[in-house]
Amino acid sequence: MDFEFQEDGYLAKILVPEGTKDIPVNKPIAVYVEDKNDVPAFKDFKLEDSGSDTKANTKAQPAEPQAEKKQEAPSEGSKTSIPEAKKTSDTAPQGRIFASPLAKTIALENNISLKDVQGTGPRGRIIKADIDSYLENSSKQPSVTSGGPAAASGAGASSTPSPSSTASYEDVPISTMRSIIGERLLQSTQGIPSYIVSSKISVSKLLKLRQSLNATANDKYKLSINDLLVKAITVAAKRVPDANAYWLPNENVIRKFKNVDVSVAVATPTGLLTPIVKNCEAKGLLQISHEIKELVKRARINKLAPEEFQGGTICISNMGMNNAVNMFTSIINPPQSTILAIATVERVAVEDAAAENGFSFDNQVTITGTFDHRTIDGAKGAEFMKELKTVIENPLEMLL
Repeated sequence: MDFEFQEDGYLAKILVPEGTKDIPVNKPIAVYVEDKNDVPAFKDFKLEDSGSDTKANTKAQPAEPQAEKKQEAPSEGSKTSIPEAKKTSDTAPQGRIFASPLAKTIALENNISLKDVQGTGPRGRIIKADIDSYLENSSKQPSVTSGGPAAASGAGASSTPSPSSTASYEDVPISTMRSIIGERLLQSTQGIPSYIVSSKISVSKLLKLRQSLNATANDKYKLSINDLLVKAITVAAKRVPDANAYWLPNENVIRKFKNVDVSVAVATPTGLLTPIVKNCEAKGLLQISHEIKELVKRARINKLAPEEFQGGTICISNMGMNNAVNMFTSIINPPQSTILAIATVERVAVEDAAAENGFSFDNQVTITGTFDHRTIDGAKGAEFMKELKTVIENPLEMLL
């Protein structure tokens, strides 16, 4: 799993070799410093010096406090002068608060303002121990040290209610994947000004095309509705590039892609994955269908490489196989700007003057697009849905 640091810094020492398996939770794996001049102080630093207890990993301490201790006593020959932790708070730049990513996370979970915490790390940096000390001394959470970070997560809010004596329940541990999914969903819902555009689209011609193609396949292939919808989304994305784009604030750009890499949402036993069918604009239905089946198969047994599910330029989430879902919305997968939610095909009576009874039946599906308003304005979102409707209702346009 990749980990992105919130601030620039330097990797001073790798404590656990690459490829090591079964690493206990909270076991230090590396030493990170903000100042390049601090790197030499950790040249001979060893994992044993970090104070990690592999037999009781739930009580293991992160490498930062030990790194701090190492900095307090550098070797005599070192040219780097590292001030003691207690004297560094005065040297922190004005207007900026330095804190480790772990300290920031715990502070955020407990509604703690970093301005109220005194940092004891290098140059006044706030570390996990400082947050723990603050929680311990807080009258609002007097018992936080006995429960650790898990118990502290409810600080500043009402405590978790105790179940009644007659309650029947099962506590399921939050897996790493579920935790990552939760964080990304929260990032999306809190950080993206999204809006939805929904449309009822006739799929009668699309179903007839699928039936005709499968009838002549001679068991060589079997196209699904989803295969055709992926191709239709690709055509619409080429016509409205604003929907096939990234919002990249760090680079101060909106990146509009000329290729269309469609992420296909897949439910797996461990969580939702979005394997990617790349360069769909250059592929036919047969190749798209084959790749989707192969990716979905490997996704469900956790055999995808990271590059096969990280990225994508636009996403499709299809719950049409569940006959109870006639409409739903999906959450954007940042930095993408568009995700399409496909509901169940419904047989609907429509006015038909040529029919004997004045009406006929049509197969329709509700497709709901969720868009990032920063990247694609409402009018453009509606234009994309119009183009998608046009292609689906006239599927031969996928050949253009």
